[in-house]
Amino acid sequence: MKGKYKVQSASTLEGFRVRSKDNQDLGTIEELMIDPASGRVAYAVLCFGGFLGFGDKLFAVPWSMFRLKPEDRVFLLEVDREVLENAPGFEADDWPDFGDEHWGAQIHTYYGRQPYWSFSS
Repeated sequence: MKGKYKVQSASTLEGFRVRSKDNQDLGTIEELMIDPASGRVAYAVLCFGGFLGFGDKLFAVPWSMFRLKPEDRVFLLEVDREVLENAPGFEADDWPDFGDEHWGAQIHTYYGRQPYWSFSS
């Protein structure tokens, strides 16, 4: 990737729209969760569902599943809407412990990904 999107602050990417591989709207990036020990972005917290901001649910999605389309300021997520609708999520006032490897392994397994911490730097 060239140009101004090569390195970005997390706050710049928060709020970007997320679309499925078949261009369905899936929500927005709420937060990026960074593992300070490895320096890697571990998860994007996706805000999805609800109506006019009510009933939104949050989902931790492995960062490796997102692809940036910088010309559109959109992330593509490699899952169908139904997969996300059935994913383990959480409420805005009850966030999981992102440092819990058991929880993280369950999230990665759900999405069919190897946990990011299992790769060497």
